[in-house]
Amino acid sequence: MEWKRLGVRISIWIVLQFGILTAGAAPQLSLSIVNNLPGDASVNAYITGLDSGNRLVLLQPDGTWYRPDAATQSSTPTRIATDVAIPLGPYRSVSVVDIPGYVTGGRIWFVVGTLTFSTVLDANGLVTLVEPSVTDPSNPNIGMQWGFIELTYSETDGLFANISYVDFVSLALGLSLQSADGSKQMARGLPAHAARLICDSLQMQARIDGQPWDQLCVMDAAGDVIRVLSPANYVSKQPTAFNDYYRDYVDQFWMTYSHGLLTLNTDNAAGVIECTVSDALLTCSGDNFGYSKPSTADIFGCSSGPFAIGDGDNEIHRAVVPILCAAFTRTTLLSDDGNIEPQLDSTSYYTTSPSNYYSKIVHDYEVDGKGYAFPYDDVGKGQAGLVSSTSPKLLTITVGGP
Repeated sequence: MEWKRLGVRISIWIVLQFGILTAGAAPQLSLSIVNNLPGDASVNAYITGLDSGNRLVLLQPDGTWYRPDAATQSSTPTRIATDVAIPLGPYRSVSVVDIPGYVTGGRIWFVVGTLTFSTVLDANGLVTLVEPSVTDPSNPNIGMQWGFIELTYSETDGLFANISYVDFVSLALGLSLQSADGSKQMARGLPAHAARLICDSLQMQARIDGQPWDQLCVMDAAGDVIRVLSPANYVSKQPTAFNDYYRDYVDQFWMTYSHGLLTLNTDNAAGVIECTVSDALLTCSGDNFGYSKPSTADIFGCSSGPFAIGDGDNEIHRAVVPILCAAFTRTTLLSDDGNIEPQLDSTSYYTTSPSNYYSKIVHDYEVDGKGYAFPYDDVGKGQAGLVSSTSPKLLTITVGGP
């Protein structure tokens, strides 16, 4: 049947086992969204990003971009009153949404209920989005069950999209991309009720090693899991949590490579880089930066301390940081053949303690093991769940598990 709301073209087919998608007008980018969330809860999608003029855009239900006017904004966040919610059809239905233009830094958000977005002027006078937060208790979306996929769609490079559980796990999302030549790529994501399953496993891990993995679980008033925070987000709220968790591992790494060589294969113009520990710093050939011992928070977040990347850092440093932090996260640096990074396959990730058990458990539950669980999950034989095409035809997103 055809359902029209405020002019947006959202075609819905009720399916029992498989969705049947019929051909429609050729949009610049077509999204097929499968609602696999059981029950009669209202599920909405939101699409945000930057247009080709680097202006903030949000897709409206009539299929056009809403562009907040800078003249009406200030440095104080202003709630978006314009309707930018795109309702999905009921359980087992397929909704087709057309994105009318190119978009970078995009996100497609999904929520049981509705999300609240605000805008604010930055220091350059540009309108920026105040996104929903899972760590700010004053954010109006803190109690909602939501998630997102990331995408960039440009005329020159085509489409890049990925599942991201870097910050948290809530709704189970999956991706499938069909290109104009008929080829398909998939990142099937997490199964239904994944947040509950992951929480159960983290609670078990907390009983094993005494670390606060169980505290990553966020419950609602009824005791149901609405999300699982990443350890980086949890530590941002509880700075003493996991304190010194990686200390012994880092100390052993420092000792090992004070008389050994760590080789990093960057797989780009930076080439092969050799690193050794000297005078309490890890130094890498050609890098403008010497690496001090990372803290647990540095390893969980991959963006602070020695893993920070500044505007003045050279290309060697920009190539080293992802490989190095990925190796610490996956605890492969002291494994057999771990002196060459990235070299080991995913069966060698997270095999020793300490490890980022959040990332491990998320990947364990992912149907095909794909979907970012930390910022540099695309390093080496990565598990990022990225799909891309220079000639995309249809991006299919499943909400609620495959």
